[in-house]
Amino acid sequence: MNRIVVPLALLLFLPLFGLAAPFLFSENALVATGTLSHLWNFVLGGYIVSSLVLILGVGVGVFILGVGNAWIIASYDFPGKKVFEWALILPLAVPTYVMAYLFVDLLQFSGPIQSTLRTLLGVDSLWFFPDPRSMSGAIWSFSFCLFPYVYLITRTAFLERSGRLIEVSETLGYSPFQGLIKLVLPMARPAIFAGMALALMEVLADFGAVSYFGVQTFATGIFKAWLSFGDRVAAVQLALGLLSFVLLIFFVEQSSRSKLRYASSSQSRPLAKVLHGKAAMLAFVFCGLTLLCGFLLPAFALLQLLYKQGLNIDIRYLDWLRNSLSVSILTAVLSVLLAVFFAYSVRMNARLSWVNRLLGFGYALPGAVLAIGILSFLEIFQLAWWMSASLLVLVYAYLVRFLSSSLQSVETGLSRITPSMDGSAALLGLSRMQILKRVHIPLLKRSLITAGLFVFVDVMKELPATLLLRPFNFDTLAVAAYQLAADERLAELALPSLTIVLVGLFPVFLLSRVISKS
Repeated sequence: MNRIVVPLALLLFLPLFGLAAPFLFSENALVATGTLSHLWNFVLGGYIVSSLVLILGVGVGVFILGVGNAWIIASYDFPGKKVFEWALILPLAVPTYVMAYLFVDLLQFSGPIQSTLRTLLGVDSLWFFPDPRSMSGAIWSFSFCLFPYVYLITRTAFLERSGRLIEVSETLGYSPFQGLIKLVLPMARPAIFAGMALALMEVLADFGAVSYFGVQTFATGIFKAWLSFGDRVAAVQLALGLLSFVLLIFFVEQSSRSKLRYASSSQSRPLAKVLHGKAAMLAFVFCGLTLLCGFLLPAFALLQLLYKQGLNIDIRYLDWLRNSLSVSILTAVLSVLLAVFFAYSVRMNARLSWVNRLLGFGYALPGAVLAIGILSFLEIFQLAWWMSASLLVLVYAYLVRFLSSSLQSVETGLSRITPSMDGSAALLGLSRMQILKRVHIPLLKRSLITAGLFVFVDVMKELPATLLLRPFNFDTLAVAAYQLAADERLAELALPSLTIVLVGLFPVFLLSRVISKS
């Protein structure tokens, strides 16, 4: 088994070789240098500025929404808290590109909000109303869609420490807000940075939303270079630029907590402070508006679009659904099998732990970067025809991208199985494979189901890699929703988008059950 682990792990690392290929072959060296110079002179500066503005704006947005809601839920008790503490993670079920389509549909000139305001005010136009299809619209949509990453991690950190720190701050004469700024936030900084890093990496990896808003980022540049101009070198270099942004965020997140050491106390946590009157109303309004903009309004807009469409269901919908389900189920099953293989191999031989850390890097690769790496690798060996012949390339990309999420779930499950159980089974004469089959697998059922479910949902929502790597005439629900939105056929995208959202609700409900029990 150990002889297979390293080659198989390196096989899942080949897309990075595809990104480096133009610089490894001498005949492409001059072309690569000239392309980079052209990109720098004409488009690269704009991509860098747009990406920086976007991540800075979204960073502020998810910080305010995620930390603000986590602080209120963890530290105070008010009417509606029991609902908000799990309902605030519902926006995770809405893909960013679906949120973008619905945001524009709600706020555009012909949308329900502007139409209602013009009727009430008796005017033909609202000069003060901002253009929803802009950078500010993108920042707004991403913030309300991705803040649960910060909320989930920060809420846990606040529950562990905020109660005692607030008591300490009160003894020092601080107000609750001063205690938050001077004591709680510095102590929770690692958790906040981790959540923000996840959200910002999602922003950089996104293509559907930024292209719909007309924001020029590295992701949109990659698609233009490859699909519009057929320039592999330019696409690869833009992919490397996007990857450098992702690695920078990853490095900042790691370095922000590398030298921090905190001790946890086993004592019971102080009870949340009960709010009354105006304070309770403000807490309810803040959490309620966040939930309204992040989930309730998008869900209402989807249902409204579906109502407009009526019973006229696109005849291609069943094909889209079948294609999405087939690749999602296949990838989920393969990812669980590979996760068990790698996690169990590391359990048997701790020296292979670096393999799992290497595989975890795949989740940090944006879908567009991953796809360009695979395409570049296939072109070098003249194997690009595989893409039109089968789903193997697409499923391989999904495995590289999402294997780490299932691997983490399986590793967590294995960590709960004590080594003494392995020793007892070995004393009974069981081989390693028999121990895995008769001891570990039955105890890992819940972890395996959770791992498969999360990969299934991630594949259903994935857009950039699917757009670039899918075979001819193979459209998934995500691709169909993107194409319909690009054609401004918003009513027709309601059903595929609603299907993706409903599927995404399954892991969200699992998380909500865990939060409710805790």
